[in-house]
Amino acid sequence: MQIALAQMSMSPDMDTNLDTSLRYIAQAEDADLLLFPEIQLTPFFPLYHRDELSSHYGHTAEDYLLDAEDWHINRLISATQQHHLWISPNVYMLQGDKPYDTSLLISAEGRLVGRNMMVHVMGLPQFWETDYYTPSKEGFRVYDTPWGRVGIVICFDRHLPESIRSCALQGAQLILVPTANLQTEPLEMYEWEMRVQAFQNNVFIAFCNRVGREGDVLFAGQSLVIDPDGQVVARASDQPALLRATIDLNQVQDCRHRRPYITCLPSARRHTLSV
Repeated sequence: MQIALAQMSMSPDMDTNLDTSLRYIAQAEDADLLLFPEIQLTPFFPLYHRDELSSHYGHTAEDYLLDAEDWHINRLISATQQHHLWISPNVYMLQGDKPYDTSLLISAEGRLVGRNMMVHVMGLPQFWETDYYTPSKEGFRVYDTPWGRVGIVICFDRHLPESIRSCALQGAQLILVPTANLQTEPLEMYEWEMRVQAFQNNVFIAFCNRVGREGDVLFAGQSLVIDPDGQVVARASDQPALLRATIDLNQVQDCRHRRPYITCLPSARRHTLSV
C-alpha cells in the first residue's frame, strides 16, 4: 500500500485549514491512505489556557468544536469519495456532551470506519490540553482495512508504551500517530521512541506532525514512516510537505516470525486497554 502524510502548516482560520486539507486529499489521490496531524482544522489552541484563548484568536474553544454532522467533516468525507482514498483526519470533536481530541478513519466510499479519542490528556506549558480535552475511557482501537489492521494512537498517548502495545495485541500492522511537536522538544528522543516501539511491537508506525509558526512556537515537522524493524523508510523536513511511503503490511508477519515479541492469538485481537 502507499501511505501519505499531510505535514500541514495551520492558519487561525478553520475554513482555510479545511481548504488546505482538501488540497492534500487531491494531491494524495493516487495513495491508499492519507494521515493528517493533530487538530488539523484549527490553530493549536492548547498553547494557551482556556481563559486566554479569545485574546489570542478572537474565538472560544466552543467555536472550534465540531460534531459528527458538521459541514467541515462532510466536506472531508465527500473528498475521500471524489478522490477514492482512505483518510484519517484529527479534529476537536463533541462526543455525547463532552469534547475530545478525536481521530477518524474514513473509507474511500465515505464510510466512518472508526473513531479514536485521546486517552492520556496532559496539562503542561504550551500543551494545556486538560483545559479542552476529555480523557477517553474507550482505550485504543484497531480497524480492518483492505490492506490490513490499522490502529490509531493520538499524540501524547504514544509516550505511554501500553498504547502501541495494546494496538499490536489487537493485531495492528500499521499504527497512525497524529501529533503536534515543537522544535524545542527532544525530537531525536521522540524519533527513537517511535523506532523502538515499532521494533518491539513488530508494527509499521506513521507519525504525522504539524509544521510552521503559531504564536511564539515553531512546530517541528519531521514526520516519519517507520517499518517493523525500527528503520525509518520516509522522513519529511521542517517544511509543509506531502510525505509518501510504499509499505507492505505482510512484512509485519515476517518480523513476528523472526522476532516474536508479539503473539497475535485470536483472543488478543479483541483486547482493548482502558485506563
